[in-house]
Amino acid sequence: MRILICDDQPDVAIALRLLLKGAGYQTDEVYSPALLLERLGTMQADLILMDMNYARDTTSGEEGLNLLMRIKTQHAGIPVVVMTAWSSVELAVEAMQRGAVDFVQKPWDNARVLAVVEKHTSNRRQAQRNEMEIARNVQQRLFPNPLVQRNRGIEFGGICVPAQEVGGDYYDFLKLDGGAMGFVLADVSGKGIPAALLMANLQGSFRSQSSADPCAIMNHVNSLFYKSTPPEHFATAFLGIYDPRQQLFRFSNCGHPPGLLLRSNGEMVKLETTATVLGFSDGLDSEEGGVTLGPGDLVVLYSDGITEAGIEDGDEFGELRLEQILKERRKSDVGDLIAGIAKAAGDYAGGSHMDDMTLVGLRVLE
Repeated sequence: MRILICDDQPDVAIALRLLLKGAGYQTDEVYSPALLLERLGTMQADLILMDMNYARDTTSGEEGLNLLMRIKTQHAGIPVVVMTAWSSVELAVEAMQRGAVDFVQKPWDNARVLAVVEKHTSNRRQAQRNEMEIARNVQQRLFPNPLVQRNRGIEFGGICVPAQEVGGDYYDFLKLDGGAMGFVLADVSGKGIPAALLMANLQGSFRSQSSADPCAIMNHVNSLFYKSTPPEHFATAFLGIYDPRQQLFRFSNCGHPPGLLLRSNGEMVKLETTATVLGFSDGLDSEEGGVTLGPGDLVVLYSDGITEAGIEDGDEFGELRLEQILKERRKSDVGDLIAGIAKAAGDYAGGSHMDDMTLVGLRVLE
């Protein structure tokens, strides 16, 4: 947990930093209300420990109370513990009324300071765990249900194993015009809550589409994504559309790893990139790819979290292992197949992976 200390006396701030560092906390210190607010704009603090008086010969605590109000307005959710040498019951009560979670008197008792900090950082850790659990449950409900389905002459399913509580990978099944089925797998840049929010944005964009034209959908989704996200964010995405009447699988691959088509005769075909990533520019020059699917043919889409599993240890799972598993388990049900691949990649990474691992599979029924 990271503690931000604010006191106009550097020796006080340094003493607090050394005390907290010895207890295992990360700390940062500033020496004025203006610097504190500026620092909060560039760092994530888990708790603020701040003085109530800054101007020379001022003991009213008014500066601290005003600063507290600004913190609670601009950075709600960060607990604030106030400190002052001129403590009084009235000032303590008013500070608590304005949002402080606790009060410590100067000169302080080290055990008292550590107990207060531990109490409120523990509360914050639990609150963060609760928030992440809620976010995880919400995100899981964004994925299709049931996860494995049979419809329109095909069996299909998906699985997502996030690296953190929530992730930026997204997959979906879309019912489109003319009885066509759409299959989406996308990977948003970043991790955690920011990536999850972008993922939800992307899902809404795809689910608003009904056309059976993959390039038209990608162009529209790209425009929405570009206009609604910061310029440094982007997403790779694969959209495949299967028309059961023609047994044609048309696709647009925007900077995503190639889809893998394993034919019933054992031939492996890669469905390569046809356009740049989503969100790079307002216009998307996307070409369409297409293959005919026959009975028993299997298509698998995956995020790079699968092939890059184990890369932090210098040896990634890789495409060759993925292709080998596909060939070995090609007769398995789609749900068992993609779950087996995800498990194999996770095991290869030692049970801990740095990126989300997501797969979508579909097989034409015989």
